Amino acid sequence: MFTLVTPSTSFYESFIESHREWNGAHQDGAGVHMAGDITSPEGFADWVQQLVDAESAPEKDGIVPCTYLWITEGTKYVGAIAFRHSLTPYLLSTGGHIGYGVRPSERGRGAASWALNEMCSRLAASSSPDRVLVTCEDANVASAKTIERCGGVLEDLRVAEDGRKIRRYWIDVSADNG
Repeated sequence: MFTLVTPSTSFYESFIESHREWNGAHQDGAGVHMAGDITSPEGFADWVQQLVDAESAPEKDGIVPCTYLWITEGTKYVGAIAFRHSLTPYLLSTGGHIGYGVRPSERGRGAASWALNEMCSRLAASSSPDRVLVTCEDANVASAKTIERCGGVLEDLRVAEDGRKIRRYWIDVSADNG
């Protein structure tokens, strides 16, 4: 059974295994871009604290407060999901409120759909916006299906600054999309 948890150093070994699986690829929703050294226990602990602190950090240089949660199964790190509390022009255009990623060895088990539905349920119970923007690359068919399963309604397709085609979906979190 999947759970969403606050990032914790207790997942160090499992996260490092996952990080190796990604083989240097971008890990959506994980906040790895904020990390310096995540391979040492000390560096990992510093990064985990940055993730926790990001929820109450002030908006600065285009970075908005963000809630990072980890998708876990028992003691195993399965993936991550992040909720950006507001949208900058860049996030409104191609980034969105929510990003998520599941480690390669765990894909196809429903973790992404479960996590996105769970995040939307939590947002519905809070003072968050009534709808959230979720984006994915046009070529990422699995992510598009995940978003659509969770109630995502395609608004449009845009081209990012780097040339990638981005699908933009809105999810009404006040509705029961599960």
